[in-house]
Amino acid sequence: MGTPVDGVLGSARRAQLCIMKDEPEEAELILHDALHLAHKSHNTKAIAYTYDLMANLAFIRGQLENAEKLFKATVSYLLGGGMQQEDNAIIEISLKLATIYAAQSRQELALAGYEFCISTLEEKIERERELSEDVLSADDKANTQLLLGMCLDTYARYLLFSQQPSQAQRMYEKALRISEEILGERHPQTIVLLNDLATTLDTQGRTDEACVHAQRASDLARQVEHPELHVLLSNLAAVLTHRELYAQAEETYREALRQAELKRDEASVQHIREELAELARKSRPLS
Repeated sequence: MGTPVDGVLGSARRAQLCIMKDEPEEAELILHDALHLAHKSHNTKAIAYTYDLMANLAFIRGQLENAEKLFKATVSYLLGGGMQQEDNAIIEISLKLATIYAAQSRQELALAGYEFCISTLEEKIERERELSEDVLSADDKANTQLLLGMCLDTYARYLLFSQQPSQAQRMYEKALRISEEILGERHPQTIVLLNDLATTLDTQGRTDEACVHAQRASDLARQVEHPELHVLLSNLAAVLTHRELYAQAEETYREALRQAELKRDEASVQHIREELAELARKSRPLS
């Protein structure tokens, strides 16, 4: 006979299946039943796990106030169960809370959240650097570094949106170094970070440097058949346009358009066509 905890895990699996099938209402109902079972079992880990699933579902659905409450409840149960504040699970939730605050324009809380995540992980990585594999595996060390990279990436996007491109650039440079070291330069995430760094440089008017990074990102994306190749090519074309290299920009936009059409990404197709029309106007000789 199954225990309440077994019932929680089974419900969690069914809820995740519903989320994959884009049935969020059904997933929410299942998770409420799972939470009841978790409380019935008095199992702190099961309660925290269920709250976390409910919080992520609310987050996905854009129910930010509800997601905030549920994430805070998750953290409370995790800390109550003996988990340390520097644990990666706590940092991941803290990063989501910072993202919620940013979306709600609660800038001070967002900034404090991002800085907490980054500083806590940097201190943790420094402390763990000399630990032998008998104490802490290489995979665990790498996972913490990749989490730091994710935090830097998310914070950089917030800074870029907040029109602080030079600060965003520094975050992207750090995130890129981590991704190159752990995942390699041909990994899809590394390529995206390279492209994002190009965007921050372009925003600052540093178009020559931006072009070098955007070209490198596009070249690597072609080699690995990156799923977002059309987006990376479009970004390169934009940088080439800012450098007034109109013929190269048009050629790159047309390649991006072909790729977007193959992907059936209608939003990108529309955007690229608009950029080509604008490029035609810019490059037209004055009469």
